[in-house]
Amino acid sequence: MRIAEFAFPGPLRDALVAAVLSGRKTTTTALLEEYRVEGEALPRRGERQRVVDSDGAVVAVIETTDVRVLPLSEVDDRHAVDEGEGHADVAEWRAAHEQFWNSDELRAALGRPVTIDDATPVVAERFHVVERFV
Repeated sequence: MRIAEFAFPGPLRDALVAAVLSGRKTTTTALLEEYRVEGEALPRRGERQRVVDSDGAVVAVIETTDVRVLPLSEVDDRHAVDEGEGHADVAEWRAAHEQFWNSDELRAALGRPVTIDDATPVVAERFHVVERFV
């Protein structure tokens, strides 16, 4: 079973994991480029993943219920709000995600900067918690 890591270890991951555990977070979005650079297959409907916290402890298992690869401009309000980060709409969500995707940490992980615009392909995943360990 693959591991689901939300953001990098630290305060953001802790907040996202708490949102997953509470049921507020039922979607997530990644750059398609992240999967390419990591050589990782895209999630599949029905696939289960272990959610880890900032300490690397497995805190839950999630099951993917939907996966879409789409241009960033096609992410909608429902997906954005369901990410459980408190964004009122896709505009707020996009601003926060662009900040993360342009962060030094992600650039270092990818080995280079990535152009973020309306055409940037993203992986929009929907999931639910099937088991909690905390």
